[in-house]
Amino acid sequence: MKKQILIYGLIYGLCGGLLIAALKVIEYRFVVVEHSIEIYGGLTALVFAGLGIWLGLKLTRKEQIIVERELIVEREVLIPAGTPFALNEKRLQELAITKRELEILGLIAHGLSNREIAERLFVSENTVKTHSSRLFEKLSAKRRTQAVQLGKEMGLIP
Repeated sequence: MKKQILIYGLIYGLCGGLLIAALKVIEYRFVVVEHSIEIYGGLTALVFAGLGIWLGLKLTRKEQIIVERELIVEREVLIPAGTPFALNEKRLQELAITKRELEILGLIAHGLSNREIAERLFVSENTVKTHSSRLFEKLSAKRRTQAVQLGKEMGLIP
């Protein structure tokens, strides 16, 4: 960053020097004497406008960010067709999942949001979040989709 500032300062100084040299070479005495303030002001404004546009484009350019994403392979659990769903009571007791947590897991599996679950169960959204977080801990899940997947694999939801 210091090198860039040094380069910008050097360019700025060179532009000023070239501007002064150009005025000395041209030496329109009458124009310079009569309208010196306007000329210097106009040239200074031109230099600063050009420098401002150039710096603005240079500094506000969006940098490309490379994002690496982990590929998550979802597992499918095949259940033979025609067999009715049977809740795995043993696994339910081992994990100490309450009826309300199981009910919320089922609603999550149906694709409902926390707000929709709260409206359906007549509880607050914070209550749903609390039950969900406890359920995620018990299932060792980090996301809703992972909790649903684990619930299906363990026989907790159809």
